[in-house]
Amino acid sequence: MPFTFNADDWQIVPARSFAELKVGEIFPRTKPYADRRACQRFQAVSCDNHPIHYDVGYANHYGHSAPVVHGLQVLAFTAPGATLLPHNFGASFIAFTELSAKFLVEVHSGDTLYSALEIVSLTDLGDRGEVSTEVTVHNQKGELVLSGHHKYLLRT
Repeated sequence: MPFTFNADDWQIVPARSFAELKVGEIFPRTKPYADRRACQRFQAVSCDNHPIHYDVGYANHYGHSAPVVHGLQVLAFTAPGATLLPHNFGASFIAFTELSAKFLVEVHSGDTLYSALEIVSLTDLGDRGEVSTEVTVHNQKGELVLSGHHKYLLRT
């Protein structure tokens, strides 16, 4: 019997409608890790070649325990696709429309990061719905290193 592809068969979790989402739901990312290789790859992609991001001796000279992870790399740990949030959206997902972030504590190569997206509001816009999430990233010491917000647009 020939294989017939159906995208619905590849869902990690059952897709839910906008009406089925709940304020207060949290979607964590499991232990993202700011390892040295990831930092080096991000440096290559971003073209940010400041030695604070890759030179241990330079970082130590300026009082850092290890190279400082690029802020945009830390922000990337909040990507919704790294959690189950967009899987819950399924085919109703239209767009990732907005983000904001504050960097509160620097992150060093080797830190373990824990990010989470929490639904804080659901706004019915008729044939569309807006999902707002609070975004947090903590390090292995429990320090809040980034806080921010994301917004998504879904079909209702």
